[in-house]
Amino acid sequence: MAHPDTATLPTKRRLFVLDDEPIVVKRLKPAFQKVGYDVFVFTDSVAALSAFEDKPADIVITDLKMKGMDGITFLERIKAISPTVGVIVITGFATLQTAKESFHKGAFDFVSKPFKLADILDVVARLEASLGSDGHAD
Repeated sequence: MAHPDTATLPTKRRLFVLDDEPIVVKRLKPAFQKVGYDVFVFTDSVAALSAFEDKPADIVITDLKMKGMDGITFLERIKAISPTVGVIVITGFATLQTAKESFHKGAFDFVSKPFKLADILDVVARLEASLGSDGHAD
């Protein structure tokens, strides 16, 4: 029997961070854990996709330019698996064209590197506000 205090606790939202730069995932993981997310970090898009296929995340932050599968392809693949996943694309190579393509493929927002930690936390908070209580976008 579940303890009554823990039975009413909301499930932590799963958040994936994918960036081929280890410093980025190392910086973001503790920041999102501190605000209550169940954070999984990846520096390889194939490994991230495999983990997403096993158990999808509620929110994904992905780099755009990576070796192997790029962020746009990754975005398309995870949206095919879970259309309601909230995706934020981050990149050091921001152009109007890549931003438009990201939004067209279903990204919630597009953030240019370098970014301030407070800025990415704010974008995720806005995404969180757009999610229903079941963890899916309205």
